[in-house]
Amino acid sequence: MVTPSVVPPSQWRREQGLILAEEKRITRELDALAARRRRMPAMAVEKDYVFEGADGPVTLLDMFEGRSQLIVYCFMWHEGAEPCSGCALFTDNVGELAHLNARDTTMAWSSPGPLADLHAFRDRMGWQIPWYSAQGNTFHDDFDAGTGFALNVFLRNGNDIYRTYFTTSRGVERLGSTWTFLDLTPLGRQETWEDSPDGHPQTAPYTWWRLHDDY
Repeated sequence: MVTPSVVPPSQWRREQGLILAEEKRITRELDALAARRRRMPAMAVEKDYVFEGADGPVTLLDMFEGRSQLIVYCFMWHEGAEPCSGCALFTDNVGELAHLNARDTTMAWSSPGPLADLHAFRDRMGWQIPWYSAQGNTFHDDFDAGTGFALNVFLRNGNDIYRTYFTTSRGVERLGSTWTFLDLTPLGRQETWEDSPDGHPQTAPYTWWRLHDDY
């Protein structure tokens, strides 16, 4: 094994302090970037999409489950091929969805494969996620997943739906926690310290956190 150089504690603390200062600077930059996302214009979703869910046909509006925000991860799926290990690794790293739900946000998965196959794989992996089949619609093509993978964020105002964010490739690598997902949404974490447009819902930080079975 190749090990790093070993230095006295005082030197190690100096080096660690430099790294920590740089990390804090980048954190502040990420906060500023999230504030810009919350001010991005939106794109109206004008096409009606119908997916197959566990209980039958489901529209994109249904996927919100009555909440204001929806994050959809397009899981790569090629018929007859092994499920995408990268998408599976991403899904393994997604946190408890109850925390997102507590912030008026739903997260769902979509794939262009047969629902029975998607749910069989979900059961094999032990995931507790809403997963819908996009077979027969153009959702993945229209929202830049194509035959690959992507993550899109949507906002609902009554029955009107708007696309507010998109990322793919290495853009999903740092995601997984409740905070990183909320930072992608137009409403953000909804905490008072955030730089958000006037009128956005906000509460004091920490006060909304619960054990996930206690919401």
